[in-house]
Amino acid sequence: MSATDRPVVFRNGLVLTMDDAHTVLPGADVLVIGGRIAQVGVGLTAPDDALEIDATGGILMPGMVDTHRHLWQTAMRGYGADWTLTQYFVWYYLESGKLFRPEDVYAGNLLGAIEAIDAGVTTTVDWSHGLQTPEHADAAVDALEAVDGRFVLGYGNIQQGPWEWATSPEFRDFHRRRVDGGKLAGFQLAFDVTGDPAFPERAAFEVARELGVAVTTHAGVWGATNDDGIRLMHENGFMTPSTVYVHAATLTHDSYNRIAATGGSVSVSTESEQSAGQGYPPTWQLRHHDIPVSLSMDTSVWWSGDLFSAMRSTLGADRSREHLEAHAKQETITHCHLRAEQVVEWATRGGARALGMDATIGALTPGRQADVVLIKNDASPAMFPILNPHGHVVFQAQRADVHTVLVGGRVVKRDGRLVGVDLAAARTRVAATIDHLRETMGEEAWQRGMNPDVPETAILENPYQYTEWDAGSAQWKH
Repeated sequence: MSATDRPVVFRNGLVLTMDDAHTVLPGADVLVIGGRIAQVGVGLTAPDDALEIDATGGILMPGMVDTHRHLWQTAMRGYGADWTLTQYFVWYYLESGKLFRPEDVYAGNLLGAIEAIDAGVTTTVDWSHGLQTPEHADAAVDALEAVDGRFVLGYGNIQQGPWEWATSPEFRDFHRRRVDGGKLAGFQLAFDVTGDPAFPERAAFEVARELGVAVTTHAGVWGATNDDGIRLMHENGFMTPSTVYVHAATLTHDSYNRIAATGGSVSVSTESEQSAGQGYPPTWQLRHHDIPVSLSMDTSVWWSGDLFSAMRSTLGADRSREHLEAHAKQETITHCHLRAEQVVEWATRGGARALGMDATIGALTPGRQADVVLIKNDASPAMFPILNPHGHVVFQAQRADVHTVLVGGRVVKRDGRLVGVDLAAARTRVAATIDHLRETMGEEAWQRGMNPDVPETAILENPYQYTEWDAGSAQWKH
């Protein structure tokens, strides 16, 4: 009997169903049969052969969904911690990104996919814009298929225009071989629209329409993509309910209105937007325009690879902006509009909706695929007491508290440890990638890329800086 075939029952947990009413069930069970949620309730009867998992003192929630993660860059974890977006573009787009071989894409994807599962992210969009050749694309999918998670491939290539790679025979052959009937949970075209009046991206949109797949695009990124790109997409009829706009941080009301009117959604990467410079995290604008939101972590070359950080930073950024706007008008915010409950929704069902998977994942309700996360850590003082469960997930929990993870009923993490994963082999592959890049670039270039220059800081003259006390006059002299 396979792991998927064996029933699983979680006992006595605090269940966040994330159903339409956001029902919370204390002391409840979740029964999984045949890879799907069979029942949710108190004191459920389970088959005799069911695997029983004690969820006492823990929180049961749906698997989280990340709608935008450059998995291929995971091998460079933390390398660009002090980068701006400009430095990221130069390093990956113009210089060293070209050095990645298919085996390097495989290494990054493998480690990133494992990391996602470990952190309770059961569905991830691999925004894979490092696919320079069909061999790179095959390597990306090979890695995703080696990990028991749900992965959507966002096919991209930053070394060519989308009107080139999307229309090539090689891309069509890849789609036929690896997407039609393959193991991927979904497929998207991943490319950006620069706002060029000639709208060369039209050809890629037409390919997406012909194949019946969604487009995911970095929109509203300061200095890179703007309102002209949104306008061109809209005027040419390429804004659809399945379109995912990543960041969308520097758009005008007109562009937000176009997104809202056409039913698209926005993938917010708050840690990225706060640090790299795409623009202020836009949830405060998206709420006003009633645009659906999902969350993402972008890339481990800078930031954390879990959605706990994404939820926490997103809630903080939204509230910070709300207070800032009020203070500018000499007003005081006395009640927060965005709540922890809503951010947990964005991290689960929000992602499922953005990917067209809301009927199958994103909630713990009977009939859905059993993507389940148990947050429990009896050794952590931060996991007790659990008073506000949504608030606890957002502000108290972290990846180390992910006790058990199911994907489609298959146990992929148990008692805080990954199941069936050769992490040592993944580490060896990543080490080989680092050795390759370091040797090819040279040590000086490697260090320079990781340690960009610090801008000079001008210190203002301060009239309150005193250097000497004059006892005779009993005053400071400066």
